Amino acid sequence: MIWPTARLSASILTLSVAALLGACASSSQRAPVEDRAGSGRSTPATQPAPVDAAVKVLPGAENAGKPGYYTVKPGDTLARIALDSGQNWRDVARWSGLENPNVIEIGQVLRVVPPAAETGAAVARSVPPAGKVETRPLDAKAPAAAASTAGAPLVAGTGAAASAAPAAPASRDGDEEINWLWPAAGAVVGGFDESRNAKGLAIAGKAGDPVLAAADGRVVYAGSGLRGYGNLVIVKHNGTYLTAYAHNQTLLVKEDQAVRRGQKIAEMGSTDAERVQLHFEIRRMGKPVDPARLLPPR
Repeated sequence: MIWPTARLSASILTLSVAALLGACASSSQRAPVEDRAGSGRSTPATQPAPVDAAVKVLPGAENAGKPGYYTVKPGDTLARIALDSGQNWRDVARWSGLENPNVIEIGQVLRVVPPAAETGAAVARSVPPAGKVETRPLDAKAPAAAASTAGAPLVAGTGAAASAAPAAPASRDGDEEINWLWPAAGAVVGGFDESRNAKGLAIAGKAGDPVLAAADGRVVYAGSGLRGYGNLVIVKHNGTYLTAYAHNQTLLVKEDQAVRRGQKIAEMGSTDAERVQLHFEIRRMGKPVDPARLLPPR
């Protein structure tokens, strides 16, 4: 009689334990729902993915959109940014604190105007001091007619410009004044047209024809790093104007060299162009303007 009772008790105990475990299991399934409704906690399945706290902040980001600053876009180079800003690329690199001017990043913000403390010095340095001009030998075979037509005869083989021709009417724009001359003797075969992205004049000629500085200034770029320009010289004349001379076959000046109006700075060519020509730009504060409106009548 004792054995059946013990067996019955064991069965009852087993059922009680099973019921208790079932209740615990049911409770554990409901707990995350109760937590979400009550405490706001999330289960692991609903937790957001970890956020990378080390988000890279590009140099100069705090100046984005401010006047005098430029945000780097895809395809930009420092030389192109400087040209479009009317500045020397070395100055832009210095103002922006670039350790390596050959490395700029999309989204990086560069300073493209001088700090107030440097404005006067930057303008003064654009125009070379009188009597300290570095010149290069001129081609003795350069056609005399070419130099004469351009407006400033050159003394072949002397390495310096002769006395300037009668001064052309000066260009007045605010407080800036420049006595321009034509940079080459050939015919104009392509005019200025911003709507067609023609930012200057195309002047025809033969390979090796002289390319002359259109006014006194200082070379701020001499190289082939700007796509579409080939071998290029850029001369800064003052705080407002610079000129660009593109597609040359030979460059006769180097960066930071002072040049005089009428000095031979390059030889005409067809680098990055379909034909021999000089592409000539005048830029005011970095913006292309029509050179035909500033150059003297021929």
